[in-house]
Amino acid sequence: MFLLIIILFIFASLIAVYSFGRFAKQAKGEASYSLPIQPDQTRLDKALGPEFVLHPEQSSLLLIPSNLDAFAIRAMSAREAGRSLDLQYYIWKDDLTGQLLGLELLDAADRGVRVRILLDDMNAHGNSSLLATLNLHPNISIRMFNPTRARDNSLMRGIEMILRVFSINRRMHNKSWIADGRMAVVGGRNIGNEYFGAADNRNFFDADLLIGGVAVKETEMIFDDFWNSDAVIPIEALVKAEDDSLDLLRETIKQKRENLTALPYLNKLKETPSVTSLFKGEWNTGGWQVHWTNDVHVYSDPAIKAFGQGKSQWLIHHLEPALQTATERLKLISPYFVPGKNGVEQFSQIHQKGVDVDILTNSLAANDVLMAHGGYAPYRKSLLEKGINLYELKPFGKTERSLIGSSDASLHTKAFLVDSKIGFVGSFNFDPRSANLNTEMGIIFEEPAIVQALQREFNMKMSRDFSYQVVLQDGQLRWLDENQNDEPVIWEHDPQSKWWQRWVATIVGYLPIESQL
Repeated sequence: MFLLIIILFIFASLIAVYSFGRFAKQAKGEASYSLPIQPDQTRLDKALGPEFVLHPEQSSLLLIPSNLDAFAIRAMSAREAGRSLDLQYYIWKDDLTGQLLGLELLDAADRGVRVRILLDDMNAHGNSSLLATLNLHPNISIRMFNPTRARDNSLMRGIEMILRVFSINRRMHNKSWIADGRMAVVGGRNIGNEYFGAADNRNFFDADLLIGGVAVKETEMIFDDFWNSDAVIPIEALVKAEDDSLDLLRETIKQKRENLTALPYLNKLKETPSVTSLFKGEWNTGGWQVHWTNDVHVYSDPAIKAFGQGKSQWLIHHLEPALQTATERLKLISPYFVPGKNGVEQFSQIHQKGVDVDILTNSLAANDVLMAHGGYAPYRKSLLEKGINLYELKPFGKTERSLIGSSDASLHTKAFLVDSKIGFVGSFNFDPRSANLNTEMGIIFEEPAIVQALQREFNMKMSRDFSYQVVLQDGQLRWLDENQNDEPVIWEHDPQSKWWQRWVATIVGYLPIESQL
């Protein structure tokens, strides 16, 4: 009987995959590409064009560690765009900040800006109706990466996901925001309250890079590769919206903008320098200064990674050589760090060359994904025995000022520094899922000023005010909990964690699911 069930499941899976493949081929949208930049067509063209003429083969960089600034720069660029907005995200939440940025996109589309939005389908299912409504706008096109056909019925969607388990398991984790082909924001942030300091329970530490010049073209090429991929389907082929739904949506715009909870963010925009002033060097205070360099490139997994193809082009093949160049110090931040045996060995080999290796990840109490912590925990002792320095973020570390959010913290930054010379910021977690299943992207750069800015972020997050240091005492894991005001504390189990969290993480560590973490 069991064998019969397996045979029937395999047969049903083959039918489901075949059926979806035919549907996807028929539903695939027409190819479209990034619009060419013009000398003086838009405000960004007029303002930034002369700057780019002065740096024809270079790219500009600005590190954005602040959640509030990250929101403001996205909103301001949408306001100042006049030709195109191309946005690619893993998550876009229908919450305060997601709605405010969505309204900026709708305003831009009303001005005639072409808006293309590419979202991973896994976390967008609950927003299907809203997305379909926005898609009714003649200047807005929305496409979904690797979607399910079942939308309205959770049971049917669950069955489809089970039958397509191997294909549906591959997700698009990329994050980019491109305005007029002149500037882009690339990094680790999704769109949602916790990424912009507006969540009422826990907010993320994260980082993006604002880029201009040649690197923006690289970002556009990545976006177009995904937009025209066979893994992407227009939202209108999945969800139908009522003809009057866009008018109804517009009626809520005034109410949302006048909502008291939105006022702090709208006021923040008034305090934020325009994107054009940043690039023109008119706001070189408080760290708001772009730097131009030849040594910056945007890299991504190809869209065909969704089908397990193009392995020679996968992002990991750009990251590993950069890590291997370390001769003095390697600093790495990965919120969901699952090194596996191969990763432990690779970091050990780097350390054996005389390189100090510092790794920062979430503590159990700060981690919002217990499964990921369960995959990481079994390797802590091996890493420490091989001389790797481990730090874990405190759940109640000193967070930046939040307008309406909480002070609880969780790490979401994905970055590394090699010898205080090479930097990386992106979406790539050092775990099997990022390496083999999800598509990821990020920026590798060698601009000294931005490397120093990222170095300051590393030093702060790894400091005793923000993190525990994990050590071995008599062969046992211990957590050093120090700060400037209290006596040092040594924890004998994961600090500030609950018994059930430790229990779940331990069980996960024994399960044969590491390749999925």
